[in-house]
Amino acid sequence: MVTEIIIIAVLASLACAVPGVFLLLKRMALISDAISHSILPGIVIGFLVKESLNTPYPIIGAVAYAMLMVVTVEALSQSGLVKGDTAIAVVFPPLFSIGVLLVSLYANNVHLDTDAVLLGELAFAPFDRVVILGHSLPASMVKMAIILLINLGVLVLLFKELKVSTFDPILSRSLGFSPALLHYLLMFITSITAVGAFDSVGAILVLAFMITPTATALLLTSSLVVMIIITFSIATVSSIAGVLVAIRIDSGISGAITTVMGLFFVLAYLFSPSVGVVTKIRNKRRLASEYALSIVLYHLAHHCDEDDMESECSLSHLRLQFNYGPRYLKRVVHLGMQRGLIEEIGEVFHLTDEGKAVHVDTLRLHH
Repeated sequence: MVTEIIIIAVLASLACAVPGVFLLLKRMALISDAISHSILPGIVIGFLVKESLNTPYPIIGAVAYAMLMVVTVEALSQSGLVKGDTAIAVVFPPLFSIGVLLVSLYANNVHLDTDAVLLGELAFAPFDRVVILGHSLPASMVKMAIILLINLGVLVLLFKELKVSTFDPILSRSLGFSPALLHYLLMFITSITAVGAFDSVGAILVLAFMITPTATALLLTSSLVVMIIITFSIATVSSIAGVLVAIRIDSGISGAITTVMGLFFVLAYLFSPSVGVVTKIRNKRRLASEYALSIVLYHLAHHCDEDDMESECSLSHLRLQFNYGPRYLKRVVHLGMQRGLIEEIGEVFHLTDEGKAVHVDTLRLHH
């Protein structure tokens, strides 16, 4: 059963990651949260048609309400009277509230309770099974596998079109690609994915799967292809690690997976080679040290082999000359000595031949 739970989590995370990449790049991250909540009334109405969750009606109703939410948000945004994020905030709370009311009134004794809607529970997913080619498989596994194949098919077949329309809608239109059509296609597969993952993992994990791996990848690369690869990798590793951690500490699986993804994001946020907070601090310190070293080289070059060399090129004078702290100055001088630019003879610092050559470039920099 643990293996099946891991497979379902991985399939759901990868399926959600495909539309999530383009949603984040289009700055529409919250639309996935809105969709995952707005489908609730559609699920309830679909359930009430046949009073069963094992029919296509809940899925059809969910997709219909998801697209209703998308079209309404788009219409409000296009009107110019309401901004995109405001339109989302205006549309999805009423739809979700309608769903909660319908659950309370007509579906209080079935699986459609508000806790399951918001949190989901992967641990229960393997119990709902279907028989395919003589093999009993979890229905969620089959469903998410089909959705993942559909999403990958759209990604592969329309990768160029999606890329162009995401970054430059005007160019997309001039090349004959309809940005509006591609937008609604993206919204449609987002809706299908959210609906498919809704019952297994819940709205919160759907949002986490769609946004967090891509947000992490965006901190690590500017290449779309590499971003997709990193997103898939983080989604897969987080799903596997989250399930194993949850079992180990006896906690909720959805919470554990989301926590692992959050840890990946924090690590990327702090240590990304290009934009990480810690990396920026280190680069800033390195640049400061480089500049301080260039000043020291400049000073030594102008006093080497002069009568005042012993006084001007000593450590104590350099500290007074530049008002550097003792530890900082020692670090700067040590950096120059490590690179073979400065040598210490007695208590006096000299430029090496290499240091004199570097000074020529430093002189050009300062002039």
